[in-house]
Amino acid sequence: MDLNSDVGESFGAWRMGDDAAILASLTSANVACGFHAGDPSGIAGTCRAAVAAGASIGAHVGYRDLAGFGRRFVDCAEHELADDVVYQIGALQALAARAGGRVAYVKPHGALYNAIVRHEAHARAVVDAVRSVDPGLAIVGLPGSVVLRLAEERGIRGVREAFADRGYLPDGTLVPRSQEGAVLHDARAVAERMRRLAEEGVVRAVDGSDVAVDAESICVHGDTPGSVAMARAVREALDGAGVRVRSFA
Repeated sequence: MDLNSDVGESFGAWRMGDDAAILASLTSANVACGFHAGDPSGIAGTCRAAVAAGASIGAHVGYRDLAGFGRRFVDCAEHELADDVVYQIGALQALAARAGGRVAYVKPHGALYNAIVRHEAHARAVVDAVRSVDPGLAIVGLPGSVVLRLAEERGIRGVREAFADRGYLPDGTLVPRSQEGAVLHDARAVAERMRRLAEEGVVRAVDGSDVAVDAESICVHGDTPGSVAMARAVREALDGAGVRVRSFA
């Protein structure tokens, strides 16, 4: 099982998360690419920290929505979104190479991630963009999403992901952040949820039902309060259960 988190999201004087601390528990680092968060120097520093920690580097691409932290849907043309994704991957590739690392995968962020669960045109834009840059890059997405189906059809590896600190609806999608139960904060409870996911392949939904989630990677959001302790608790729970924690890349 892979353990990932969104990092590199600080911008200027605005600090988001504790990248150095959370990287100690991770096997993959989803590094912001400047469109939803992050600035060049901060992204470069995060790449150096990821290389030092031995974590795989992924391009955390998003809609061009810095003011909204990438959590607002942007109704852009398919070719425009593809260009934006190529631009973001390329920028991170250069900064990662300068730090002695390389970009191994792409994980869409926020509203883009949620949109391409069902939005055919935007999912196609992401897949086509990744394929044009490097078909060897994997794409991380929600199990059963359109983007993972299109990725597989185009010969790109799709990596199924579960979320440690997000609530689930009975259909296996995430509870919208505007609704109660969207974000979880109890590190011990979250760790137990992820142990059960790894061993049984299920996650408890907000209505109390068990949802089957076939995942290769677990995400702990770096901007969630207490994310460092939560990532550490999840890592310890997986290790304690005998689950081999390593990067899919």
